[in-house]
Amino acid sequence: MNTDRRGRLTVTLCRDLPDFADLAAEWDALHRRCPTATPFQSHAWLHSWWLSYGTSGRLRVLLARRDGRLIGAAPLMLAHRPMPLLVPMGGSISDFFDILVDGEDAAAAVTALERGLHRAAAHAVVDLREVRPDASANLLFDAWSGARSSLTDSTCMELPAEPIEALIGRMTGSRAQRARAKLRRIDTLGIECRPAQVHRVAGAIGTLLRLHELQWLGRGVNPEHLRPRFCAHLVRSTRRMVRDGEASVREFLLDGEVVAADLSFRSARLAGGYLYGADPRLRERKVDVSSLLLREIAREAGALDRGVLSLLRGAEQYKGNWAPVPVVNQRLLLARSALVPLLRLREAQVTVRDRAAETVKSRFPAARDWRGRVGELPAAGLALIGRS
Repeated sequence: MNTDRRGRLTVTLCRDLPDFADLAAEWDALHRRCPTATPFQSHAWLHSWWLSYGTSGRLRVLLARRDGRLIGAAPLMLAHRPMPLLVPMGGSISDFFDILVDGEDAAAAVTALERGLHRAAAHAVVDLREVRPDASANLLFDAWSGARSSLTDSTCMELPAEPIEALIGRMTGSRAQRARAKLRRIDTLGIECRPAQVHRVAGAIGTLLRLHELQWLGRGVNPEHLRPRFCAHLVRSTRRMVRDGEASVREFLLDGEVVAADLSFRSARLAGGYLYGADPRLRERKVDVSSLLLREIAREAGALDRGVLSLLRGAEQYKGNWAPVPVVNQRLLLARSALVPLLRLREAQVTVRDRAAETVKSRFPAARDWRGRVGELPAAGLALIGRS
């Protein structure tokens, strides 16, 4: 701990789920004050994720306070394979990791978190996946007093947070004409968008997952998306996030029948579509599903202040039709100076795994998004690039 003119700084380690659950109100307040926060650092998402995927005794959440007020947080957990690691909560179903820092006290928050992490990582390498280029976690990386390494991670595609007509205006003439024609086709068919209120979230998520399975029938759907724990997590987290204005679940109706559904998230400066399902019969009706969904997400994103509309991880061909900017996430490795050999070993493991993933992608060109949100890897490829 230390003290400056603004008050006393402390850093503590939360290791118990009930204690983390009790943090909801002050965590949410910090989430709103952190300019780089993404929806995947919300308390609703993380707490629900732990209920579905967490392992008892592995929780490691660093909390930095000034005179008792939460000004920084790092949501981590302990992993034992392939070596002792401190890794992000949220796992592979979360697109981005970041620490939370109070925008008005960021330097002090980072200083406290670095000190606390140095203690917490006495015998482990810190492996932070999917860190955006503007994330606050980069400040922690810069402040780290031990060994460190930065590797590339997933590529994300981003657009300005603007309504669909403005996005179409950024396209070349022929592409813009095709985009407008696709939207006119949707309107001509009379497809209706119906947002789900909090009390309808569970049913809408169930419909989404049913359509998602139908959409990928016979093409190797990501098995995690069919598991009860994934459904339970989405329902729990999304109820709170819809209530708090951080998520939307939409159903799209044609002739009174739900033919598509999607889940999108948003924070202060970022919005993006997370998961969708669509009836294959829409293709027979010449409905472009990406245009159908993006128009609604862009409508929400247009309200963000200096924000981005993220198409999230993956550089699928359909995303390129909207002229997005590719943004590469980073993978940050940190360790105490005494653990340099362990950090180098982890670095080598990651490099080998990434090369294996590229080999799989080259053999299976359709395997663009291993998570199955937009594309699916064949079953043989899933084990090779599964996230740690």
